Amino acid sequence: MAEFHSTRRGFIGLGAAGALALGLGGGAQAARLTTTARIVIIGAGAAGTTLANRLVERLDGATITVIDPRREHLYQPGLSLVAAGLKPANYVVSQTTDWLPSGITLIREKAAAIDPLAKTVSTESGQRLDYDFLVVAPGLVLDHAAIEGFSPDMVGQHGIGALYAGPDHAAKTWEAAHTFSEEGGIGLFTRPATEMKCAGAPLKHTFLIDDIASRGGAKGKYEVHYACPQQVLFSVPIVSEKIRMLFGERRIATHFGQTLTAIDHGAKRATFATVTTDPATGQAVNSTTEMDYDYLHVIPPQRAPDVIRQSGLSWTDKWSDQGWVECDMKTLRHLRYPEIFALGDVAGVPKGKTAASVKWQVPVVEDHLIAAIGGRDGTAVYDGYTSCPMITRVGRAMLVEFDYHNNLVPSFPGLIAPLEELWISWLMKEVALKATYNAMLRGKA
Repeated sequence: MAEFHSTRRGFIGLGAAGALALGLGGGAQAARLTTTARIVIIGAGAAGTTLANRLVERLDGATITVIDPRREHLYQPGLSLVAAGLKPANYVVSQTTDWLPSGITLIREKAAAIDPLAKTVSTESGQRLDYDFLVVAPGLVLDHAAIEGFSPDMVGQHGIGALYAGPDHAAKTWEAAHTFSEEGGIGLFTRPATEMKCAGAPLKHTFLIDDIASRGGAKGKYEVHYACPQQVLFSVPIVSEKIRMLFGERRIATHFGQTLTAIDHGAKRATFATVTTDPATGQAVNSTTEMDYDYLHVIPPQRAPDVIRQSGLSWTDKWSDQGWVECDMKTLRHLRYPEIFALGDVAGVPKGKTAASVKWQVPVVEDHLIAAIGGRDGTAVYDGYTSCPMITRVGRAMLVEFDYHNNLVPSFPGLIAPLEELWISWLMKEVALKATYNAMLRGKA
């Protein structure tokens, strides 16, 4: 694989240009506004950091405070590459302070409470911050405890992988996946019933490990199974159908209506809550299914952090078990507290838990927040833009871009076909995307 990378370095320029198809292009510089507004941003991940950089460029005199205890910033789009042995763990790691601008205050603590009526945020140490505007961008939490018998410290052992758990776990995932790719057996790949960050990641990992195994020592002596709670492989129908066809060509077995609930790592057996339909009555039938495995990839349920769920900011009539922030899908503004905005994974909108989505969300929040400071209404609209470089094998990917309405919205129609497995789409993911992501963090893309 190292040879594959080295023979194509001369095309980095082409890949960087093509990465604009992820919606990471630049924008015009807007006028500055003088204000004494107090702005608090919870979260210094991709969304919070990008917004902080852009606000510093737009506002004079504002007090901007970022709350986040994490010392490391993770380039999460790279975890799939680490988990397939294509990048080292440190490829996705940098320091949080490397990206934050001067002119803001960073509080290295967790936000412990939000009082939207008093307009205050409290930290774990008891520090209380008053705000005029609040942006919640804390990301999400992985509910590993929801899967009986599983804990992150098992990753890399007993044939278990879990790339979402972090860079070290992604590297350990590759250790377990590599053993499978050499020895063969049953590979079992899963996804949760909840909303999740980058819903294409389970599919990418399935495709990659199948491809690697097909050329490794396991060739001819392994099988791959993909189990998911949904009745489709992807939320966009035309993309789902394309993936179904690719799975069929590669003999990847699909099991719908299956939610991973427990693992017996000693027996290498996974238990699923199963939903089927009674053909006689048309009613849903709940049961339990067990599947054996030699390699199991676990993606746990994903939810909003407790500080969001306990603050009264979450939806109550949908996603009630997950706690995503109740906000307008076009403006990302809270429906009951207009001085609060949601960004990134925690936003309760139908699409948008990807880095490319953040790029399109941040200018919308910026527009409406600055408009509110100036006593006017914002005009920017987020249309649900989401981009997924769907890796289908080492060296090939489909550049899938879509919106709230499941419309494909290719950035370069006629140049990059969204449903074709192309090397240029792979190059965007493997080489160019990180540079454009970094530019986004700086507020420059």
